[in-house]
Amino acid sequence: MPTIHWFRRDLRLADNPALVAAVEAARHADDQVVPLFVVDDVLWSSSGAPRLAYLARSLRALDEALDGRLVVRRGRPADVLPRLAREVSAASVHVTAATEPYGRRRDAAVGAALGEVPLVATGSPYAVAPGRLTSGQGTPYAVFTPFRRAWLDHGWSAPAPRPRAVPWASVRGDGVPGAPETSVRLPAAGEAAARRRWADFLREGLADYDHDRDRPDVDGTSTMSAPLKYGELHPRTLLADLAALSPAERGTASVATYRSELAWREFHADVLWHHPGAARRSLRDVVPEDAWATGAAADAAFTAWTQGRTGYPVVDAGMRQLLATGWMHNRVRMVTASFLVKDLHQRWQRGADHFLAWLVDGDVPQNQLNWQWVAGTGRDAAPYFRVFNPVLQGKKFDPDGDYVRRWVPELRGIPGGAVHEPWRLPAGAAPDYPERIVDHAAEREAALEAYGRMR
Repeated sequence: MPTIHWFRRDLRLADNPALVAAVEAARHADDQVVPLFVVDDVLWSSSGAPRLAYLARSLRALDEALDGRLVVRRGRPADVLPRLAREVSAASVHVTAATEPYGRRRDAAVGAALGEVPLVATGSPYAVAPGRLTSGQGTPYAVFTPFRRAWLDHGWSAPAPRPRAVPWASVRGDGVPGAPETSVRLPAAGEAAARRRWADFLREGLADYDHDRDRPDVDGTSTMSAPLKYGELHPRTLLADLAALSPAERGTASVATYRSELAWREFHADVLWHHPGAARRSLRDVVPEDAWATGAAADAAFTAWTQGRTGYPVVDAGMRQLLATGWMHNRVRMVTASFLVKDLHQRWQRGADHFLAWLVDGDVPQNQLNWQWVAGTGRDAAPYFRVFNPVLQGKKFDPDGDYVRRWVPELRGIPGGAVHEPWRLPAGAAPDYPERIVDHAAEREAALEAYGRMR
C-alpha cells in the first residue's frame, strides 16, 4: 500500500525526516509515495499576494525536483486527505508536525477525518520542537537568554539524508497554482535557490555578520527568512553547516550571533505554542485603552505610514522597501514598528496585519511576536518605555544615508547623513518630500505618560 507525504512548511527533499519516514514505509510495503500539496483556501485567502507568488514559485521548483510528480489538490485538508487516501488506498499519511495554532487545529481535524489511516507526524520546522524545552520548574521560558542556553544545551539532530531513487507515484492533480500578480520583486524560490544563497552567505557574508546585520545600507544579512518560512531549508541544516566550519570560523562572534538569531526564531515559536492567543492578543497590557489613537486622523496617519510618507526618512525607506521587495531589513522593521505603536499610538495588530499582507517571509510566530516585542506586550519584550528614535537609528545604522537614498528618491540629492533630518535643510532642498506627520519628541512623551498611567 502506498504512503502519502503531505508537503506543508517543508518544501524540500533534503533534511526532511517526515519524507524519509514516508519513503521508508512505502519501501517496506514495496509500494510508492504520493507527494501531495493541498491548496488550503483558508490559508490561501488570508495570505498576501507576495507570499502567494513566492509560494507558487517554490511549488513549481519542488514539482520540477519531483520530475513533475507533485500532486496538488485544492480544498479543505480534512476533505482532500481522506478522499486521496481512499483513491490510492494509502496506508499512512506523513507530515512534518504543525506547531502554529491554525495548523494544530487543522491536523486534528484531518487526523479525525482519516479514520483508520494514521496521520504520522515526524519532526517540526524547528531545530528544537516548540514545547519541548521547559525551565527547572517545568514552566515555559518567558525570557530569551535562559531559553537560548537551554536550546544550545539540548542540541538538535543531524540533518536527515535525502532519499534517493524514491518510488514516486503518478497521481492526477489540479496543477501547481499560478502566481498572483504582484508588483514585488521576488527572489528566486525553491530548495536549490535557497541552498545557493546560503552557500554564498557562508562564503561572503558570514565573517562580517555580527556587525553588518544591523546595517540596512549594506548587504549584511543571510536573507534566509523566506526559505525558513517555507521550509526550503531546515534550520538544522544551517546549524550543521555552521558547525562544519573550521575551528577558527566556528568561534567567531558572527557565528554565535547567527546561531542566536535562529534561537530567537525558535523562542517565538515556543511562546506561540504555549500561548496560541498571542497571534492576535497582547500577552500583557502596557497602556490604558484610551491611549490608542482612533478615528479619521489615526487612519490617515496609518495610511501615511504604510505608504512611506511619514516625513521620517528611515521609516519611509523601510516602508517603501517593503512595498517594492516584500522584505524589510530587521533593524528597520523594529524602527518602523516602534514608530507606529509609540509615535502614532496605534495597536501593534494593525501593523502586524500590514506586514503579513506584504512580507514574502510573513510567518505568524515571527511576525506577531516580533511586533509584541517592539510594543512591549510580549514575552521578554523591549520595555514599553524603550522608544526607538528614528533619527538616531538612521544616523547610527545608515550613517552615510545610502539606504534612505536608495528607497526615497525625493532625498537622493541630499548628501551624507544630512538625509536623516531633511527639516533642517535649507528651504526647497527636498521640495517633494513630505513634512513630518508628528513630532517624535512630543509623541515619545505621550507614550511614556500613557505607560506611567498603567504602572
